[in-house]
Amino acid sequence: MGQASIQEQATDLAERVARREGCELVECDYVNHSGSWRLRVFIDKEDGVTLDNCSAVSKQLSVLLDVEDFIPHSYHLEVSSPGLFRTLQDKRDFERSIGERVKVKTFAPQRGRRRFHGILDGFDDDSLTVREPDGEVFEIPMERVASIRLDPEV
Repeated sequence: MGQASIQEQATDLAERVARREGCELVECDYVNHSGSWRLRVFIDKEDGVTLDNCSAVSKQLSVLLDVEDFIPHSYHLEVSSPGLFRTLQDKRDFERSIGERVKVKTFAPQRGRRRFHGILDGFDDDSLTVREPDGEVFEIPMERVASIRLDPEV
């Protein structure tokens, strides 16, 4: 079974368990990190994820993974919050983050730059709009966005 198939099956299980615990699955990835396989599950909920939430999802998911037994080698299961500096990945993330500070990196320069920091003013299927602290507004085509993550003032 390939890495993509394992990740897909694990994502389906993680999504069901997270939902049952009142959380949403933000991301699930299956990666080889320095020779050790890791199944990383990131969960969130509106009022914040607690250690108890992570523990409950981890325990239930671990049991289901053992029963389904589709991962052919040893791995480490990690369940956590996406953190303050979470990556924005889908429409729901973008909608939730309008008005929030973000950090954007692009694949190719946009008006001579590849990094932008400011407020996410809006987005659509084709582009996102970032207003920097000096008031300058950048409309960045989605196909040029390498990553976008929250950048809260701490």
